Amino acid sequence: MPMLPSRHYVSDHTKFIRALLEAKPELPKQQHDGRKIWWDRTPDDVSERRQMDAGRVPQQPYVYYQTD
Repeated sequence: MPMLPSRHYVSDHTKFIRALLEAKPELPKQQHDGRKIWWDRTPDDVSERRQMDAGRVPQQPYVYYQTD
């Protein structure tokens, strides 16, 4: 009996993913578009971030310390 799994073995998960991609070939494009919404930054976002950073008020070193 061999100790290593068969080279021709395909897991249920792999079969599911292959069947899903075969049934919905547009899925990778939708995933890419979704990633662009949440992770890819555009220059507009950078300028908006700079504007927000400019209006930031610095926090005191220890918030609970009472200064008189």
